[in-house]
Amino acid sequence: MTATVVTTVGLTKQYGQTTALDAVDIMVPKGAIYGLVGPNGAGKTTLLGVLSGLRTPTSGTATVNAASVRVLPDTPKFDPWLTAREVVELARTLTAPDSAATEVDEVLEAAGLLEHAGRRVRGFSRGMLQRLGIAAAVIGDPDLLLLDEPAAALDPAGRREVLDLVERLRGRATMVFSSHILDDVQQVSDEIGILARGSLIYQGSLEGLLAGRRATSYVITMRSGHQAALSALAAAPWTDDAVVGDDGVLRVVVNDLEMAERELVPLLAGLGAPVVSVQPHRESLED
Repeated sequence: MTATVVTTVGLTKQYGQTTALDAVDIMVPKGAIYGLVGPNGAGKTTLLGVLSGLRTPTSGTATVNAASVRVLPDTPKFDPWLTAREVVELARTLTAPDSAATEVDEVLEAAGLLEHAGRRVRGFSRGMLQRLGIAAAVIGDPDLLLLDEPAAALDPAGRREVLDLVERLRGRATMVFSSHILDDVQQVSDEIGILARGSLIYQGSLEGLLAGRRATSYVITMRSGHQAALSALAAAPWTDDAVVGDDGVLRVVVNDLEMAERELVPLLAGLGAPVVSVQPHRESLED
């Protein structure tokens, strides 16, 4: 049986008449990257605040089976006159004084910042500051790492840097990764929890969420012959719908996946259609 690092039961947090968390029950397995998904205002930051001990729940319980917990806020800030190495060394001194001093350079290297270790952080980009925040958070190998929107407000290159770092840290600590950017969560998470208006509406694997929504449609790109293909596909007993979008791409919804896999390509070939590609449409977390 997999050990659980975080468990909440009926966790509720109210601010006056506003309910930020409404009887939330989550379970985070040891070693997992748990993606916490939801729009702005869904309660993600409040939940992380309770798990870190910075906020007190109105009712319910939150149990954290971790000897050390680190939190990375969405916009980490550091004294601008410190170098990257000094930031991480300060974090080591304050949170893990018994850890080896050599770990400073090790986590900087893991964060892709070792070559910038001697630079003052005032000149760092947002992506570099986020990676430096993660490096400072993981020094001393905490049991639980709480990341609040670590890739928010970054450009695509900065987001990629942060996601790659989170992926490299897999197995080093249990992580709760909060984000409203669904593609980011899908890329790195083992488990997900979806919050909406303070309520947990799904918890489990991404595979489990999408299991009933896989490959029921195809996307077909053709050079010409769209109308002939559209008529033939509409008449096929294994299709429910076939349309040509404004982008000229033909989309087919099927009701019998096994039959479609056998007959779709021969049907197009029989029409002499100049087909560029045929791809099953895979549902994403965004969908």
